[in-house]
Amino acid sequence: MPDRTKLFYVFCRICIMNKILIVDDVPGWIRFHKNNIEYLGIEDIEIDTAESALSGLAKVEASIDNPYSVIFTDLQMESNFLPKYAGEWLIEQIKTYKEYCNSRLVIVSASPAIERIAKRHGVLFLPKIAARNSDAEVYRKFLIN
Repeated sequence: MPDRTKLFYVFCRICIMNKILIVDDVPGWIRFHKNNIEYLGIEDIEIDTAESALSGLAKVEASIDNPYSVIFTDLQMESNFLPKYAGEWLIEQIKTYKEYCNSRLVIVSASPAIERIAKRHGVLFLPKIAARNSDAEVYRKFLIN
């Protein structure tokens, strides 16, 4: 393959790669989400994780030139943002970046307020009880266009 063709191929692979960020303060939930996403066998997925809203925002900012295509976030993490949930604060911050206007934001939480908060911010949601009691396929709708 000529050098220009190789570069174009690499560029195209980077552009179509699904970058996913999972933000949750419980390592077991991070593993759970990650394992379910990997189980789907979707090619060209890169999964990154963060254990707090603050570290999630740092990863979002560090990836501004190649934004995450999907971000899963818990609501109830660190308490720095009261009266808001940390995940709600994170969503508000992400929405300030035009580079993330095409990213899917998904709240995954056990909070009874999940649907109300998701609707208020115009994002998707997955109750943790539904995630726990379903198979990996429940994640597919958030990952495939």
